[in-house]
Amino acid sequence: MPDDDSSPISASDAKRLFADWKAAPALVLAVSGGPDSIALMWLAARWRRSVSRGPRLVAVTVDHGLREEAAREAREVKRLAHALDLEHRTVRWRGAKPLAGVPAAARSARYQLLAQAARTAGATHILTAHTRDDQAETLLMRLLRGSGIAGLAAMARESERDGLWLARPLLDVPKSRLIATLGKAGINFADDPTNRDTAFTRPRLRALLPTLAAEGGDARSLARLASRLARANAAVEIFADGAERYLALQGSEARPGGYDAKAFAALPEEIRLRLLKRAIDRYGHEGPAELGKVETLLAALDRAVAGQARLKQTLAGALVSFARDRIRVEPAPIRRQGTKPTSS
Repeated sequence: MPDDDSSPISASDAKRLFADWKAAPALVLAVSGGPDSIALMWLAARWRRSVSRGPRLVAVTVDHGLREEAAREAREVKRLAHALDLEHRTVRWRGAKPLAGVPAAARSARYQLLAQAARTAGATHILTAHTRDDQAETLLMRLLRGSGIAGLAAMARESERDGLWLARPLLDVPKSRLIATLGKAGINFADDPTNRDTAFTRPRLRALLPTLAAEGGDARSLARLASRLARANAAVEIFADGAERYLALQGSEARPGGYDAKAFAALPEEIRLRLLKRAIDRYGHEGPAELGKVETLLAALDRAVAGQARLKQTLAGALVSFARDRIRVEPAPIRRQGTKPTSS
């Protein structure tokens, strides 16, 4: 596509953006009513009309129940979807809302509702309207949180989750092009004031982008950095896969026999870290382990191996132990409420 960030997206551009999903039986489009998702819906409908035997498109709007305007905005999306000859469904986040961590809770609820709608529709993919601007903001958020390479790779164009695929066809497209596209088509969109509410992290970082851009850190540069980090992360993952296979061939596994400590210790630190996290996530029962906590545990494990000292510690519902030249990772006993993780 052209580099002009103010040019509308053409029909040929749209065809390239959605080409990867032509063979899907059905696609769910996540459409909130804002400019990005309205552009996603309009472009997807335009693309669908240009191809033969393409997927069924179902636009889904999630009403989080957090703003009075949300119900009206959902009706407007439904009206436009029907004008574009698309199916539309509104799903609602019901029940009590948290007093803190609202954005994260809303994202989790939104995905669950979209996933449910996708399974009902027989869709294999959920398409979201994340843009290059969103990618830049995500990179900054994760950078400030001290994420590792995998986190700094930010969002992927396509990723699997719970048997469904999350697809982001607009990830390389600047938001300005989407607004230009809607302007040319004469299509209105909603304005969500929470996108400018500096009580939340993402709007605060968004406000910093013009200053960063003046120093060369515009959305294009930040998104390019995320892409390069994704490339590096993919290479390290291949190395980690190979190391895992090597340990298995040596009769060294996380479970049941455990890793041979000498073979494990000979690997680079980043590979040891990834293998340890994989094993904890595989055998733990409390969700993915936090990177910082895995780093702390790996350091303790390395010290134990070097000094031939016993170690037994739980993390994320997994029990990690070292004794007699073997490192073992297995499910930890279910803790009674109020008890603390063990370590030695």
